[in-house]
Amino acid sequence: GASKSVEREMRAMKEGKLRSGRSKKKVTSRKQAIAIGLSEAREAGAKVPNPPKKKSAKKTSSKTARKKAA
Repeated sequence: GASKSVEREMRAMKEGKLRSGRSKKKVTSRKQAIAIGLSEAREAGAKVPNPPKKKSAKKTSSKTARKKAA
């Protein structure tokens, strides 16, 4: 299911026919084409792993903060 959807979107991107979102801008990024394919597969009910979680920003250590302040 998901691989067929991604394959279809990649072909559309290579042909210059893949458009994105409300703006309908042409998709040129390989990653964006894959994301669109997976999203469509999810909507269709295919088993697709969840998108990766965003990592939180690292906090600077107190030593580093003191050095920057001085």
